[in-house]
Amino acid sequence: MAYSLSDSLDRERFSVVDVDKETGRLRVKGMADACTDLSCAGAEIITEEGSSKDLETVRPGDIIKMTHKDGHAHEIVVVRRAHEEYSSPEW
Repeated sequence: MAYSLSDSLDRERFSVVDVDKETGRLRVKGMADACTDLSCAGAEIITEEGSSKDLETVRPGDIIKMTHKDGHAHEIVVVRRAHEEYSSPEW
């Protein structure tokens, strides 16, 4: 099934609910408002500051897109920081 651009963006973007740095897991919420726990050990995390494998760079409330398979994230891109979300003109 082919999705429109806006539908595709909605399906690829997630909101970070919780970051568990000790276990290397993220809890994210997608379009269906259902939370999913993902293993992120070794995942490449890309932010405006650069890239790393440190979950310290991801915070609850951040909007991300990612590639994942079988409950394991491979690449995480921080699209918008939580503090930017609440200061945007859409609010």
